[in-house]
Amino acid sequence: MKGKRKQSTYEALGMAPVEEEYDSMKVKLFKANRAKIRYANTYRLESHNKFRDYLVRDKVQAILTNELQQAKYDGVSSPSLCASISEEILKAVKDLDFDRYKYVVSVLIVEKAGQAINVASRCVWDVQRDTWVSAECETETFIALALLMACYYD
Repeated sequence: MKGKRKQSTYEALGMAPVEEEYDSMKVKLFKANRAKIRYANTYRLESHNKFRDYLVRDKVQAILTNELQQAKYDGVSSPSLCASISEEILKAVKDLDFDRYKYVVSVLIVEKAGQAINVASRCVWDVQRDTWVSAECETETFIALALLMACYYD
């Protein structure tokens, strides 16, 4: 068989030759290849632990109230306060262990100055699986709004 490569037995069985020396003698050993295990798709479209918005709403409201109960508005420290509150909300929601969801958390602190405010968000949305939760906390000097979006992820 000139020109064609003949498949050896160790390739067919998933074995690979390994040469090792023992007492100045070369011995050919066969070592099993560890193939990467590939799992078949489950084609499961629903999560085992579905997102329950009433639990998350209570948790977000509690975090906002605890963090901002005694706070006064300060334009300089508000961005870092928003970031720390959003990280705390994200951590609390991840601890609830809803599977197959990704989260987006947005916290907004606005000074009370007799003005009106409209907040809007836009994204591509799956009405059957995606959901959102909002909470607000109002003090003497500011209003804080928290928005958590839970996007289903296959």
